[in-house]
Amino acid sequence: MLAALLLMGIASQAQKFCYVDMDLILSKIPAYADAQRELDKVSAGYQKEIEAKRKAVDDMFKQYQSEQVLMTDQIKQQKMKDIETAEKEVKDLQKKKFGPDGELFQKRKELIKPIQDKIYDEIQKYAQAKGYDVIFDKSSGATMLYAADKLNKSDDILFNMGVQKK
Repeated sequence: MLAALLLMGIASQAQKFCYVDMDLILSKIPAYADAQRELDKVSAGYQKEIEAKRKAVDDMFKQYQSEQVLMTDQIKQQKMKDIETAEKEVKDLQKKKFGPDGELFQKRKELIKPIQDKIYDEIQKYAQAKGYDVIFDKSSGATMLYAADKLNKSDDILFNMGVQKK
């Protein structure tokens, strides 16, 4: 039993680890900033489209309210049904654009994933070349109560990717 604990202690000491700060790395890559600007532009366009449709629904409802005294019950029901249908269309459009598998998510995957993949490939190469067993991401929310600066290898990853410090 003592031998097993001793071996585990030696094995854990032999592990080599460091961390990187993905937020820092991404902030230094011009292609990421370009992709983020493109996503912001696409998102704003989607939002504008949704707001226009939402305003049209609001206008339909206001018109209904102002004219309902002149309507028969059958026309009132049809107008309310039209308004509900329009509201559903707005919600469906919002989900289509901003939902978990929506167009914005797909665009994000298209623009950001290649950059992230390149970084992850570089991190993997770095880990193998330097003999690291584990590389943590400081920005991912993993609890790091303390991290010595000498363990931060973000600048090395950026350098290996051809990104110069500013």
